[in-house]
Amino acid sequence: MKNWGMFWLLGLIWGSSFLLIKIAVDELGPLPLVAVRIGLAALVMGVFLWVTHRALPRGRTERAALLFVGVMNTAVPFTLITWGEQDIDSGLATVLNATVPLFTLVFAHAALADERITPQKLAGLLVGFAGVAILAGRDAESASPNPVSGQAAVLLASGCYGLSVVVIRRYLRGVEPMTIAGASLIVGAIAVVAVALASGDLPDPAVLSADTVLAVVTLGLLNTVVAYFLFYHLIDTWGATRTTLVTYVMPPVGVTLGALFLDEAIDWKIVAGAGLILGAIVLVNWRRRPALAVPAAADPSGCCAD
Repeated sequence: MKNWGMFWLLGLIWGSSFLLIKIAVDELGPLPLVAVRIGLAALVMGVFLWVTHRALPRGRTERAALLFVGVMNTAVPFTLITWGEQDIDSGLATVLNATVPLFTLVFAHAALADERITPQKLAGLLVGFAGVAILAGRDAESASPNPVSGQAAVLLASGCYGLSVVVIRRYLRGVEPMTIAGASLIVGAIAVVAVALASGDLPDPAVLSADTVLAVVTLGLLNTVVAYFLFYHLIDTWGATRTTLVTYVMPPVGVTLGALFLDEAIDWKIVAGAGLILGAIVLVNWRRRPALAVPAAADPSGCCAD
């Protein structure tokens, strides 16, 4: 029961991230928002790694992979999503972000010998991207324009996440998960903070509203640090397959919060698009259970795969 509570809390936290980004991005701008968010998270995770005596891997390949993941799993997608949400609804961004497993499937097919695209998975990909096409059609809706450029940014971020998952599976299998999480946040923070400072386009903290400050601090501490601890605790106790079901929770949470707090429109296109994308994720992950072994003396007619 405790783990189920953590599971639903994680879905609520991650599903609310897109609402908080939407609230803060107008005043802060994409780069400063991401810099503060990842910077806060990196400070906390750095202290955690130090206190728990977690060491970075010694191999060059593993360290290079950690640098790659730091950029492509934190700095780049966080920035792309935040940039995209300047123009599109937070609920739509949540739905588009749910395509991560579909991108992972494509990259895994190319890089991992045990993750090939089967006819069933191909059908799932087609269904999922049909959902994306429906969502892109909202650009023509005057009531909720959501330009394709903003949607493309969020989809590109999903592709970055998908590629990072494959890199982690291929090159970081032997590295402790919290070490990967902490190191990637630190690398991402260094990259984004450096770019944000170099750009010189920084807002005056004195003119920021209380809502913006609360949103960005919550994003850094709750939606990043606390969420990571919940996620990896559930992986440790439940296993990865069951834990990643949280993917299905996030779109309904994000769409609902956007409608409640930002008056974002919920039309048939977002419902249909979200349904197709979630259905596609179910399809590409669906595995028939293997038939139970039957003793020689037993009647095999009573045994079948579920």
